[in-house]
Amino acid sequence: MLNVTLYTRKACKLCDEVKADLNQLQSQYPHRLVEVDISSDYALTAKYDIDIPVVEIGPYTLKAPITHQKLQMTLGAASDRKNQLEQAGDPLYQMRIKKGKNVTTGDRVSYWIAKRYLLMLNLFMLFYVGLPFLAPTLMKLGAELPAKAIYRMYSPLCHQFGFRSFFLYGEQAFYPLAEANVSGVKTFEQATGIPNLNDPSSYTRFQARAYTGDETVGYKIALCERDVVIYLAILIFGVVFGLTGRRISSLHWVLWLLIGIAPIGLDGFSQLFSQFNWAWLASTLPYRESTPFLRALTGALFGLTTAWFAYPSMEESMSETRQYYIKKFAVNRASE
Repeated sequence: MLNVTLYTRKACKLCDEVKADLNQLQSQYPHRLVEVDISSDYALTAKYDIDIPVVEIGPYTLKAPITHQKLQMTLGAASDRKNQLEQAGDPLYQMRIKKGKNVTTGDRVSYWIAKRYLLMLNLFMLFYVGLPFLAPTLMKLGAELPAKAIYRMYSPLCHQFGFRSFFLYGEQAFYPLAEANVSGVKTFEQATGIPNLNDPSSYTRFQARAYTGDETVGYKIALCERDVVIYLAILIFGVVFGLTGRRISSLHWVLWLLIGIAPIGLDGFSQLFSQFNWAWLASTLPYRESTPFLRALTGALFGLTTAWFAYPSMEESMSETRQYYIKKFAVNRASE
């Protein structure tokens, strides 16, 4: 028996007319009517909102206006195609038919993930970027053991240099190296007394990595300045993307490279290579230490554009998965 999928919504007069025409054609072309309410999913609403009613019969799709004659011709074509495929014994066709009849636990899990993936991503980002803020708060409250556990947890994921990190509950929000030339703030050397930090090979850099702060300086966030802003930007875009109905189009990859990748690469790599003390490079790339502002700016651009590039593409894939399962579940309900 043919499956006829009608994409509809509540109080749709044209949809009722299509159902009446299909009922009249039931004796000539036996079929099973499957109704899918487009309001059940963002993607279906965006796809069919102005085209309702929409009818799918096999590989054929009809959009409003749908006449009795169009339905009759499409049902006939789909019926002939179905008979030919069954007579030919096409194994791919038989596999699709068999797969469509059974709703498995895997199907339900896949649909659940496709429906809630954005919430899961946003919660993960909130946890990932929120936990590093908890570490200095716990230090301030005197709970050093759980605070240090958080610092250790993030240690493999970030360099955690104190002079490239934000601080909470202290005199300043950041303490850059003297070489960063940030006026009006106390440098990390002045605040901590740790010397020779401009030498990347010196042991004092390990001290700066292990330094978490004190009552006067404040306590270090467990992620560096750039990483904090990157993940905050991703989280903010994810929330906005959800609030706007996931209708933001994907950023062009060229803009992602120019706005997101190029600035962070230029700032980060120019700093990295300039501090290797290579004589052959020193003449063209003098020693430089980036500033908190540049780290935050390039991190924000990278996080925002990366999420803008990736999330809409992810939604496109997930929406196709949701539509497949919504239709499959509806067909199985109709056949019960």
